[in-house]
Amino acid sequence: MKQTLIKNAHIVNEGTVFNGDILIEGEYIKEISDSISAKSSDVHVIDAEGKYLLPGAIDDQVHFREPGLTHKANIETESKAAIAGGITSFVEMPNTNPQTTTVEKLEEKFAIAAETSSANYSFMFGGTNDNLDEILKVDPKSVAGLKLFLGSSTGNMLVDNPEVLEKIFKSTNMVISVHCEDEATIKKNFQEHLDKYGEDIPVKCHPIIRSEDACYISSSKAIELAKKTGARLHVFHLSTGKETKLFSNKIPLKDKKITAEVCVHHLWFSDEDYDKKGTLIKWNPAVKTKEDRDQLWEALLDDRIDVIATDHAPHTIEEKKNVYTSAPSGGPLVQHALPAMLEMYHRGKISIEKVVEKMCHNPAILFEIEKRGYIKEGYFADLVLVDLNNPWTVKKENILYKCGWSPFEGTTFRSRITHTFVNGSLVYQNAKFSKVKAAKRLTFNR
Repeated sequence: MKQTLIKNAHIVNEGTVFNGDILIEGEYIKEISDSISAKSSDVHVIDAEGKYLLPGAIDDQVHFREPGLTHKANIETESKAAIAGGITSFVEMPNTNPQTTTVEKLEEKFAIAAETSSANYSFMFGGTNDNLDEILKVDPKSVAGLKLFLGSSTGNMLVDNPEVLEKIFKSTNMVISVHCEDEATIKKNFQEHLDKYGEDIPVKCHPIIRSEDACYISSSKAIELAKKTGARLHVFHLSTGKETKLFSNKIPLKDKKITAEVCVHHLWFSDEDYDKKGTLIKWNPAVKTKEDRDQLWEALLDDRIDVIATDHAPHTIEEKKNVYTSAPSGGPLVQHALPAMLEMYHRGKISIEKVVEKMCHNPAILFEIEKRGYIKEGYFADLVLVDLNNPWTVKKENILYKCGWSPFEGTTFRSRITHTFVNGSLVYQNAKFSKVKAAKRLTFNR
């Protein structure tokens, strides 16, 4: 069985950083110790002197656009970008074309990923106003969870029937992940701006249209319903300070019934960036004020917010360059999310241990992912080596997304991902990909 020995690394795991060696055997971490010697000349030895070894990040919210929207992205291209960014596992969303709202369509996506993904994969099953029968057919051990859009979304995926919503919350034990924005509030705000500006609404009006109220009304209702029904609720991409007050840090994550996520873009950008970045930072929910951003950071650091994710959602640059009303929301992030958070570590905003907790450990706890998210003996060897002092600048030529652009273009990051292991295989090293297909379908301890 092939062995790899990583020596002299600063190992970041479970709130500590310690110097040590790690022996990988086959797909798993065989041994962690202060010092391990290679037992034969066949062992591949990597000297990680001065580098930090992290568990592979787990991104609980991506849109890889396959099937049906592959002019923007596909599982092959985006999963490669993910491993270059230190993300070794992803959970992909159901609003593809066709949508993942039947068991048959779900399995078709698993088949595509089995052929083409470079990172470990799972998918969320999509809920609609009329597919409760299909939801009940889903084996909770086989998928990450259920995704509900409680605000504008693709096709018929907006779940806006209160009776159906309550029935879904009562009927499933799966983690229910929700996009919370109140449709009526958004429609009213949008019409007011359309009347004032016509189609070319200034993009800086986006957080006024998709407002704090729109977010809070929807997320507070979802939480109320979860408390009433006992459902296991996970609220995606918080964007307002007001919403953070809806969540608690009084009990450990493993015991929480209601959890929250924040995305990298809401931690990095604010409404002051619209003048420069325009529709490139048009997301739903919208990037809001500096005050909102500060409160999101506060809630992340005091554990009211449990997970950092990307909501990676690529569109072509041509699509994004349309006027406000025609430019789609979303942007690509998986290649740059971990470097961005490590940049925040350099700036003194967050410890490296906390980055690992929120991007690696907590997604694994929250979704009960089996043997991933930690550096532990017996766990899958999903590992990332990082040089914290090797600056690089995001440029067209080093962007790996199929769409070819990034909201971080021109940004210099001080940290560089040098090696990525997926299930014990070195799949990415110094900007080069191996031809090894090591990715596996995620499994769950449920």
